[in-house]
Amino acid sequence: MALGTSPPPEIRSPAERRGAEEEAAEEDEEVFDDAFDIPHKNAPHDRLRRWRQAALVLNASRRFRYTLDLKKEAEKEEIRRKIRAHAQVIRAAFLFKEAGQKDNREAYTGINLATASRSFPIELEKLITLNRDHDSVALQKLEDPNEDELSQRRSVYGANTYPRKKRKNILRYIFEACQDLTLVILMVAAAISLTLGMTTEGVDEGWYDGGSIFLAVFLVILVTAISDYRQSLQFQHLNEEKQNIQVEVIRGGKRFGTSIFDLVVGDVVPLKIGDQVPADGVLISGHSLAIDESSMTGESKIVHKDQKAPFLMSGCKVADGYGSMLVTGVGTNTEWGQLMANLSEDNGEETPLQVRLNVVATFIGMVGLSVAGAVLVVLWIRYFTGHTKNPDGTTQFVAGTTSLKQAFMGAIKILTIAVTIVVVAVPEGLPLAVTLTLAYSMRKMMRDKALVRRLSSCETMGSATTICSDKTGTLTLNKMTVVEAYFGGTKLDSCDDISQMSVSGKLLIIEGIAQNTTGTVFLPEDGGAAELTGSPTEKAILSWGLKLGMDFHDVRSKSSVLHVFPFNSEKKRGAVAVESEDGVHVHWKGAAEIVLSSCKSWLSVDGSVQPMDAEKHDEYKKSIEDMAMRSLRCVAFAYCPCETEMIPMEDIANWKLPEDYLTLLGIIGIKDPCRPGVRDAVQLCTAAGVKVRMVTGDNIETAKAIALECGILGPNGVISEPDVIEGKVFREMSEIARSEIADRITVMGRSSPNDKLLLVQALKRKGHVVAVTGDGTNDAPALHEADIGLSMGISGTEVAKESSDIIILDDDFTSVVKVVRWGRSVYANIQKFIQFQLTVNVAALVINVVAAVSSGDVPLNAVELLWVNLIMDTLGALALATEPPTDNLMKRTPVGRREPLVTNIMWRNLFVQALYQIAVLLIFDFAGVRILRLQNESRATAEKMTNTFIFNTFVFCQIFNEFNARKPEERNVFKGVTKNHLFMGIIGITTAFQILIIEFLGKFFKTVRLNWRLWLVSVAIGIIRFGLWHISGNTFLCLKDLSRTISSPFPVGEHLAEMKKRADKDKARQCLV
Repeated sequence: MALGTSPPPEIRSPAERRGAEEEAAEEDEEVFDDAFDIPHKNAPHDRLRRWRQAALVLNASRRFRYTLDLKKEAEKEEIRRKIRAHAQVIRAAFLFKEAGQKDNREAYTGINLATASRSFPIELEKLITLNRDHDSVALQKLEDPNEDELSQRRSVYGANTYPRKKRKNILRYIFEACQDLTLVILMVAAAISLTLGMTTEGVDEGWYDGGSIFLAVFLVILVTAISDYRQSLQFQHLNEEKQNIQVEVIRGGKRFGTSIFDLVVGDVVPLKIGDQVPADGVLISGHSLAIDESSMTGESKIVHKDQKAPFLMSGCKVADGYGSMLVTGVGTNTEWGQLMANLSEDNGEETPLQVRLNVVATFIGMVGLSVAGAVLVVLWIRYFTGHTKNPDGTTQFVAGTTSLKQAFMGAIKILTIAVTIVVVAVPEGLPLAVTLTLAYSMRKMMRDKALVRRLSSCETMGSATTICSDKTGTLTLNKMTVVEAYFGGTKLDSCDDISQMSVSGKLLIIEGIAQNTTGTVFLPEDGGAAELTGSPTEKAILSWGLKLGMDFHDVRSKSSVLHVFPFNSEKKRGAVAVESEDGVHVHWKGAAEIVLSSCKSWLSVDGSVQPMDAEKHDEYKKSIEDMAMRSLRCVAFAYCPCETEMIPMEDIANWKLPEDYLTLLGIIGIKDPCRPGVRDAVQLCTAAGVKVRMVTGDNIETAKAIALECGILGPNGVISEPDVIEGKVFREMSEIARSEIADRITVMGRSSPNDKLLLVQALKRKGHVVAVTGDGTNDAPALHEADIGLSMGISGTEVAKESSDIIILDDDFTSVVKVVRWGRSVYANIQKFIQFQLTVNVAALVINVVAAVSSGDVPLNAVELLWVNLIMDTLGALALATEPPTDNLMKRTPVGRREPLVTNIMWRNLFVQALYQIAVLLIFDFAGVRILRLQNESRATAEKMTNTFIFNTFVFCQIFNEFNARKPEERNVFKGVTKNHLFMGIIGITTAFQILIIEFLGKFFKTVRLNWRLWLVSVAIGIIRFGLWHISGNTFLCLKDLSRTISSPFPVGEHLAEMKKRADKDKARQCLV
């Protein structure tokens, strides 16, 4: 690497990274002392094992499907190690073999045209050997590949893809759903019941009991499997999106973007810092190109590439410099392709919310198991002591009279009820609801231009308290245009008119534009508009150069590049040394005030070099400040001549280009307008309790102007330190001082990536949940350190993307705000599902326990409870966990990471709703015959009708409870309900199935048909819940007001008058009553 260039970012090997993470985990062990409390990012494996061992799980294969498979992770690392070692051994063996047989150069001279299909100049086997042996001598003997159809190259040399592991089909998910312990017990009990029933009652009538349980279990398994299968398809689609890297390629002299999967042998691929090497290849040209090969070799060593060592391996990262490579190997013909083909894709990842829900599931499960055990013992005691009656009033078990088969049959029925209570009590679907809502949110976020790389970031984003955003491309459009220019010591009337400059001055300016760039210009043969490539700043400067009359290719052909100092974000400038007929010129380009500080002279209109005195320096500085205050990005051009004798030709790679005593050529101002909608998005974040901070490498004045335009700085706000600060000032502070002022910082200008990292660390120490945007390779540490790293999909490098948690596909800040909405929606949806499920759990358990202890029977039989479980687990999760985000979510403050999952409002709702269900249904259980006026019916019929009515009412209570759970903190629970088609569909399906069960499937569910009057009463009892909802909400508000009144120093009447002044007449009236 050339001296003076910035060192590449520190990149560790997987082993080093894992060691660092384990050390960090040991340091944080005191913080995360609870088994169910894991870090939101980079959780160590031992912590992941702990919570799994502590959780109560009935179906491990399903519960842990979307968690990290620790065994597979160890196997993957072993495969990586073997493939790396295997590749090195094969390479060494072939070199020894070739050396012993013949001259190494002769290995590639013969070309078998019969095997090299369609007359390609090299066989596939020869090409693979060339890549493996890294033979530079043999490479020189090869000619450029002939131009041919891409499909021909792909068919001969292979495609840049690798075999995917076969996806699990629906049958596999059905098999996994069958492994639920409770369902297995139920199926065994159903088989026994089926056998005994058919033996004692005959085939026609005896199969209903066991058959109905089998049918209900099958329905639960089928719905569960379909739901899980759909989730797997969503995750697979997201995996494909993550792997579809966009690269630039040069074909036919034209440079354009394409998918990494479309690359073929013979393509020329430009590489720059932060890129991933997309295929095996050889370096054609490059400057200061350094490659991180740790992903292939396992060693964190940066390898420098030049003509002596030109071979590039697929999957490695460009750590510094830039260049172009010729693709020589793709797909499984590369070591990276072999590695990827042998590693299975894994969606597994624990999220903190998912683990916390396992706490809830474990607690409820233990309570449920205890209750089920108690019910089992009580029912067995009552049964075998003769206290259990048949519907007709006869005793079910009489010692010495009842046959062994009938006694066994009765005991099995009781066991079935107890096991079914466990099925309902253990909320196996509760932790999986997180996966469901995350999968749904990730799919929807793709439409909002956000690609989620890590599941946990979805929920963490809902807790974000601050966003540290880049300026260029995120808050602005990244569509840059040169609008102002200062050359020859004066401001140009038209920024693209330098006709007044001398010929020598024009040539110097144009030479600096054409050579000191990583962009290119392509002129179509049909005379159309020039096509520019490169960064937005480079394209703006090249476009301006074309307006000046620059012939890009002609200028570059008249001089040769000797050495390059690539632009880096630390020094904010870059340079190139070129040799032409006029001698050697070193051209510098970069941040205007930084380049100006290195200039000791300036170029006048007549081409003469004038000394840079203090007055002229202040004049240029004032022009820079004026442009910056109008939100223009200022770029300066400078040069210095260099004597040939001063150039170390023998060690030119380490030549430090002269950076002092420069001659200023001129300064341009580039306009990059704010994105539409950014101001509103910033205001929305502020209202939501999320502070937006701008961290940019631009001039501090430019940063302030853009911040004012975007609404980050208010027109009357403070715009002095530390609210607005330069990166250098912040960097030079002590750690304590940085922590003290971090909260106040709103805009940081002229910041380096390390300044951004220091700001993130200071904010996290203050307790903030920090989201950071970044696009460069040097942003990777900050993106990794932040709670949520947001990389840019268009301008971001592959290194930045791999370090991030979410990729913003359109680089737009408004998309970042949408991610915040979705993050809050994930948390809110889980809370809705928790409230719904806990209400059902409590009601079902209490009703069955009380009924079992008091009467020796339960009103809800096994098949009915399985149907309730299906509504509660799978269908309930689908309905509530897929609610789209609402505007109200952005009116709340961020959700604290330590806040309880069940809020006070949720406890209130749960208590009122569960108490209502328990009270009403138990009243009907004990006095239903009289209340429903069924005295004229036979005892058996009346009992069946009462139990059917209780079951029907219970289900409708859950249906209406789903509406209530949609808006736990709002009164209008129907708002926007018709827009959620999935919710309405599930409500419709549940209702239709309930009607079908009662009216047509009575033999399976042990129910009887209900008349229209009982149907109306069932529905009415469910509807009354809405009234309770409003009463409980208003009572809660009144209690809060009364508590404030008691602690208030002025009388109650005055307080009520104050309430009326606040336009809260309804609450005041209810409190007075």
